[in-house]
Amino acid sequence: MEKETDSSEMFIDPVCLMKVDSGNKNLMFTHQTRTYYFCAESCRKRFAGNPDKYLSNKSPKRKGLWGRYLDRLNKTTGGKSLNCH
Repeated sequence: MEKETDSSEMFIDPVCLMKVDSGNKNLMFTHQTRTYYFCAESCRKRFAGNPDKYLSNKSPKRKGLWGRYLDRLNKTTGGKSLNCH
């Protein structure tokens, strides 16, 4: 997820899976030479506490009402960020 260019790029927050802009340097974390970008400070802190939990190769399975809501929200918005947290 590490890229360096003049224009800001879009990345996926590894905690909540939202698309985020790389422009905010306060919401990033480097783990094993890779830089990850986050939508909010709370997501960055959760990732910093246990990065391996969010970097496992398993695809996230959303369960229950909340999971269905998030799936529908992503489908409706095309995965664009809606100012999380």
